Amino acid sequence: MNKQTLFVIIVAMLMLGGCRSSKVNITGRIVGSDAKQVYLEKVTPLKQTIIDSAILDAAGSYRFRLKEGGRTPSLYNLVYNGERIPLLLSGGDRIEVSSVGNLARNYTVKGSHESELLRTFYQAFVIGAQNLDAFSSRFADNSLSEEQRRKLVKEYTSEYYRIRREQLRFIIENKASLAAVYALYQRLPGDTYLFNGDSDVVYFRTVADALRESYPDSPYLPALQAEIARMDARINLKSQISESGFPDLNISDIYGKNIRLSSLAGKVVLVDFWSAQLGNSNALNAELKEIYRKYTDAAVPFEVYQVAIDTSKPLWITTVQEQQLPWISVCDLRGQASPALGLYNVRKLPANFLIDKNGDIVAKNLYGKSLDDKLKELTR
Repeated sequence: MNKQTLFVIIVAMLMLGGCRSSKVNITGRIVGSDAKQVYLEKVTPLKQTIIDSAILDAAGSYRFRLKEGGRTPSLYNLVYNGERIPLLLSGGDRIEVSSVGNLARNYTVKGSHESELLRTFYQAFVIGAQNLDAFSSRFADNSLSEEQRRKLVKEYTSEYYRIRREQLRFIIENKASLAAVYALYQRLPGDTYLFNGDSDVVYFRTVADALRESYPDSPYLPALQAEIARMDARINLKSQISESGFPDLNISDIYGKNIRLSSLAGKVVLVDFWSAQLGNSNALNAELKEIYRKYTDAAVPFEVYQVAIDTSKPLWITTVQEQQLPWISVCDLRGQASPALGLYNVRKLPANFLIDKNGDIVAKNLYGKSLDDKLKELTR
């Protein structure tokens, strides 16, 4: 083979690779129910949205076609007769999802490695959860003897811990997959934590570290890192709250100097969460400046400890200087991954917390006249 022919082949291969379709084709056959319609649902951290539907033909066959799939897999649900099949889909996937009888227990997936891997976890988890429900239903039978009840409790406990062990095993063995991310967030009935509260962070961090290598551009990676930051904050909270009576913060100001919230002990303090990127920051800060000036010489000193939830240092510093903010302005430049958000359980911006001179949080999300009235009471 001469060099010119080899060059042409390489160029052709590169062009084929660069032209990989971004479309996603989903086909299959569902048998076992009278329902005639199947839905495709997109799942994001904030909501689940039905984006398409299809009518089953006489044989139970259906087809979906997404015009634009992502570069990395995203989570979707195939919804039929009130049941869901989770799928991890990316641009170029051509997959087949079929089921006979019980949808979740009996479905098969072909054409997507991540979706096939997810199936191995999901089906086992669903079956286990259904087993626990069956034990609970039997326990409600008033005719059971005490011996039968003890036996049921033992069987329930055994099945419960078996499911937990299999879930954790799947996460560790498949830590570099997005299926492991899905498995991290699944909970058995009545469970808040994956394993044991604070120790859950070990599993989340293990998966996040592996995903940095396998899917560095995945939109689920920042969300996972933010969850880890919140967990770390909860772990730190116990020791911090015992020292000061409120979640302590120690964050850098615009000059790079760390300022600890607890250093303001004895004052009335407004812990204010904001973002320089928010369009309403100027108006909110202008209103707060009027109140701040009003209590400059109050009998009990008043201070504002304002925490910016931003990632751009130039934007934050420029905004602080342009708005001439007279109080303590701090930022850890971690944005939504800031541990401060977890410590104060802040879900949206703006938000604030008012701490009295004794170190107790006495109010939250007070603005304008409501804040002014409360300060009159606390600073006299």
